[in-house]
Amino acid sequence: MAFLAEGDLSVSGVTKDVFSTAEPKREIFTKSGAAFGPRPPLYSRIRFQLPGALLLAVGVPQLTTQGATWPGLASPSVNTAIGMIAAIGGGYYALRKISNLPNMREVGSVIPVFTASFLVLMAAFFLVGLEYSRTAVVASYLITIVWFTGVLIAARRARKRQFVLVPVGDTRSVLGLPGATWRVVDSPETLPTPCDAVVADLHAQIPARWQLFLTSCALAGIPVYHHKDVREAITGRLEIEHLSENMLLSHNPLDGYSTLKRAIDFVTAAIAAVLLGPFLIAVAILVRLDSKGPALFRQERLTRGGKTFAIYKFRTMAVDSARPGSRQDAITVDGDPRITRLGALLRASRIDELPQIINILRGEMSWIGPRPEAVPLANWYQEQLPFYQYRHIVLPGISGWAQVNQGHVTDLEQVLGKLHYDFFYIKNLSIWLDILIVLKTVRIMLTGMGAR
Repeated sequence: MAFLAEGDLSVSGVTKDVFSTAEPKREIFTKSGAAFGPRPPLYSRIRFQLPGALLLAVGVPQLTTQGATWPGLASPSVNTAIGMIAAIGGGYYALRKISNLPNMREVGSVIPVFTASFLVLMAAFFLVGLEYSRTAVVASYLITIVWFTGVLIAARRARKRQFVLVPVGDTRSVLGLPGATWRVVDSPETLPTPCDAVVADLHAQIPARWQLFLTSCALAGIPVYHHKDVREAITGRLEIEHLSENMLLSHNPLDGYSTLKRAIDFVTAAIAAVLLGPFLIAVAILVRLDSKGPALFRQERLTRGGKTFAIYKFRTMAVDSARPGSRQDAITVDGDPRITRLGALLRASRIDELPQIINILRGEMSWIGPRPEAVPLANWYQEQLPFYQYRHIVLPGISGWAQVNQGHVTDLEQVLGKLHYDFFYIKNLSIWLDILIVLKTVRIMLTGMGAR
């Protein structure tokens, strides 16, 4: 790598904006300085993964069920082929979108993502009334699962990303984060190879020699990232230390996806209320039989804009176990003696949250968002934690980014960690992040594994 000499280029006043031109959360593990490291293997590239899937998962079922004869344009065989292509292509697009998010393992998402895409395909065939080969679709689904699981495992084992740290400022705070190999560069005259990206503290006072080093990397096509952006992209947590870093100030919850999200929330909540009605009634009866008291628990919590609302849950504690307005009693600890036998099961499966469908229909909550806190707790957190109120800029949810990554919290330090997850969610609000949270939530409910 050829480096600039002192007189070749003036780099005084180098800022973060000069280097971090990419969105780290999306590109940090995909964009790299290819000229300064081994090229990724063919099986890790789109032009191999997707065509290979289409060739095997569409071609093999079609040849098996239809033979080599060319069917008519209106035949079920053509409908089946077009549908399989759409299901595989749509599933692959969704898989790549959510795989760029933090704490995400592509291999673990292959089955749920393609299961969803093929279910959508079969639902579309049913609603439109088109004939298709069920045998071919099932075969295509199974081949797709096997193909993408295999190539993604191979790609993951091929090579970890190689990140180089500039030893100025607070860059060493990212050392040891998972998903990459970290090395500290010793001299601004040399660049260790292979190198996929350079990480620097772009808010520090960077000496002129290291400014030249960063400029040379940028000109050579090697991404240069601020260390906080890297930590955010890997951990899925957004830490705010200064008001100037707070991008949430300009966030408008009524823009873009949030409006669509509200429509999706209402429609799906209405459908869920109808489909789950008998089940919810049965749970309510069991709660009444298990312990004395009402089936539903009602509590004042905070929603968007800091407004109060009444949240509904299946009662999981002994009646009169919490005093209204008591901050300490609003905190639930592990093994809390107030929790009933049935309540422990309802909490573990999150079934106790289902009555909040009422809150979603009323526009007080969403399926996905930061969990709403009891008013006494929220007021206390606002006094103790800087910027805590910014989590009220979006609707709270039944499940959220903090819940699937961290789970239940019992002390102020854990609440701060939860807050950093909430900030990340608000900053990166998108349909793909919501889909990832749904997948993680379903996995926790079905397997009992993961954060709660």
